[in-house]
Amino acid sequence: MKKSNFRKFILLWMGQFISAIGGGLTSFGLGVYVFEKTGSAAGMALVTLLGFLPTLLLSVPAGVLADRYDRRLLMMLGDGFSGMGVLYILICMMRGEASLFQICIGVFISAVFYSLLDPAYKATVSDLLTADEYSKASGLVSLAGSARYLVSPVIAGILLSFSDVRILLIIDICTFILTVISTFAVKRGIKTGEHLEKFSFNESMKDGWNAIRKRRGVFWLVIVSSLLTLFIGVFQILAEPLILSIADAKTLGIAETICASGMLVSSLFLGIRGIKAGYVRILSLSLALAGICILGFGALENIVLITLSGFGFFMMLPFANNCLDFLVRKNTPMELQGRVWGIVGFMSQIGYVIAYGCSGILADRIAKYGEISVGRGAGMVISFAGAALIVVSVSILLIKEIRLLEENKSGGKEK
Repeated sequence: MKKSNFRKFILLWMGQFISAIGGGLTSFGLGVYVFEKTGSAAGMALVTLLGFLPTLLLSVPAGVLADRYDRRLLMMLGDGFSGMGVLYILICMMRGEASLFQICIGVFISAVFYSLLDPAYKATVSDLLTADEYSKASGLVSLAGSARYLVSPVIAGILLSFSDVRILLIIDICTFILTVISTFAVKRGIKTGEHLEKFSFNESMKDGWNAIRKRRGVFWLVIVSSLLTLFIGVFQILAEPLILSIADAKTLGIAETICASGMLVSSLFLGIRGIKAGYVRILSLSLALAGICILGFGALENIVLITLSGFGFFMMLPFANNCLDFLVRKNTPMELQGRVWGIVGFMSQIGYVIAYGCSGILADRIAKYGEISVGRGAGMVISFAGAALIVVSVSILLIKEIRLLEENKSGGKEK
């Protein structure tokens, strides 16, 4: 029977939690800095895009590396060298002012190395824990991810009131050091190299894809994950114009904080209790409730309804992510974990790309041809996304291969 290393996981998780806070400080600070210097929303969008694309494009190769080499070493390299990009921006600021071009270079460098981290981290969780601990671990991972949206903005706002963005970058660089130390401490207690493959890079990526394609239930879950990120992306892009059409920026900030706190509540619950059974049913129910909340968010121009609906939507996401994570992890061989998570990460994030590219244009077109405000057009697109998510949630229960994943039967085995 596999031995549990939950204490080692907690040490590793604490490092990632601290790293998430540091990354959130840099993201918040650079956003403010770029907008103040350029007055351009396009500049902020460019920085965000350059921080997102490397993770999308390199997630599959990073997954192959996570199965071929020491996963903890890859995490240390990813965290450590990711800090070099932030350091580059800091040096530019120390010498005067960092231009938008220099910030883009630093963000891109940081994102390239950070792309090594995610597949190796998720595969390491599988290395450390037993199957019974996956759900609780997933809740804690979601909690760490939410820290950059809940903890970091508050800390950054306070620090920027009496200092400048450089203090945020310095703190972030320090968190990279702490994360590398915690990962090294975990690495010392785990044997590595027992299932590293020596096939070619292309063969390794093909094996990862085949592991998903031949396990039909896992393949369907990847499709569900892609659709979920599509609807989340629509929500992220259009929530702000919807709220700003009926309220001011201060109200927007308060509403966003309240909405995001829903994720904190459910992540804490999952981190303490976890989910013991009924993963497919909980996945379907959580997505259905999330869809209803999105419908409510876009239905009426009422800030109270919008905020409560947003809170409910974010509260449901960790439950859905927890179930998706468990079902994929349980039905993936240990030696293929890195490659599978790399491909899952790539395919799921395609939803974001589609949402970022289309949702704003669609809302503008609806507003123009319907002779309504852009905010109302955004609300209609958001409501449509909610209705579509409800359809997806019902479909999950109708797909036999997904239902069989929970018992690790034919849906999780190669045919």
